[in-house]
Amino acid sequence: MKRSAKQHRKTKETDISIFLDLDTDKESKITTPIPFFTHMLEIFARHSGFYMECDVKGDVDVDFHHTVEDTGIVLGSVIKEALGDKCGINRYGHLYIPMDEALARVVLDLSGRTYYHCNLGQSSGRIGTFDLDNCKHFFRSFADNLQLNLHIELLYGEDRHHIIEAAFKGVARSLKHAVQVTGTRIPSTKEKL
Repeated sequence: MKRSAKQHRKTKETDISIFLDLDTDKESKITTPIPFFTHMLEIFARHSGFYMECDVKGDVDVDFHHTVEDTGIVLGSVIKEALGDKCGINRYGHLYIPMDEALARVVLDLSGRTYYHCNLGQSSGRIGTFDLDNCKHFFRSFADNLQLNLHIELLYGEDRHHIIEAAFKGVARSLKHAVQVTGTRIPSTKEKL
């Protein structure tokens, strides 16, 4: 079964297209008008092992918020579609990930029930012109639209870039494990996720 999907979302504020293949690990093509965010999406694609073609446009002259949040909406939705009925997947993923002095923990469940907890400590502020609070909005939109139970915690760290990068890598690698097909049944006693 091919586990891929494509979605396009156009609003007054953004125009986002994402094609995603869960089982093809080749160099992704990601374009956004926000260099730091592009870097984080490239990290996500590389560490998840997903092939992604992302074309992201937004009203960045107003603020980066709409563009980042709406990308989370589309990425969560396209992964959900690609997963189909989730038959045979691991369902759960967890990981501790270091990035130099920073250590993050990510735990997730593709349960179909959304819950989001994010504690990234001192990750507020800016890297260049990028407001790091946008990352929290990205992960919330991502979790809501994937119907993902997602917990991201910073155990310790100081460098804002390292903290955010550890979070993106942790989510990507945890998701990589969760979407792997290792069985033939839906991993739930309810027989539905």
